[in-house]
Amino acid sequence: MTMIKICGLTSPDEAAFLNEIHADFAGMVQFCEQSRRNTPISRAREIMKALDPAIRTVAVTVSPSAQQVHEIERAGFDLLQIHGQIRDELLASVRIPVIRAVNGTNYESLDGMLKSDSVIGILFDAGMPGSGKTFDWSALEGIELKGRMKMLAGGLTPENAADAVRIVRPDAVDVSTGVEKDSGQGKSREKILRFAEEVRKAAT
Repeated sequence: MTMIKICGLTSPDEAAFLNEIHADFAGMVQFCEQSRRNTPISRAREIMKALDPAIRTVAVTVSPSAQQVHEIERAGFDLLQIHGQIRDELLASVRIPVIRAVNGTNYESLDGMLKSDSVIGILFDAGMPGSGKTFDWSALEGIELKGRMKMLAGGLTPENAADAVRIVRPDAVDVSTGVEKDSGQGKSREKILRFAEEVRKAAT
């Protein structure tokens, strides 16, 4: 069964939607002030308390510093998702599993990412993360991840989720913009329910 990650949570109220669909992962943007979904650590803790304990929490970061990584670990996140860069020595010292994001279709850096024992999954995202845009899924054909999870993001919606699962056969799908309210402010319960339904139908 394809796992489901709902990303960009900004309030404890949204946790109920993830509990309802029995999501696998809940993502919260950390230390990224330019993102409208950026969530302070204090708010992230409130969201985590509202989530079913079976849902793994993911701190989503861009080129995090050592101090930021330590704060994320202390906050109780289950996993760390890294976009951008991170020093090899810092990656080696992370105490929670890492999801390494690849933005765009330039996969030359994959070999280096797969050398780290800390990395348990590779997230394939659009060129601009959080943009709500898809990319050429056929570019993922034949990529070998040496046992790591293949996670697909970038422009996924309830309307294209089934196609994404059938074409890519990812271990997990990751959605944020595609399940937001039409206003762009907060998550839509209805869209999350439809997204989960489409993913699970296509995965059976």
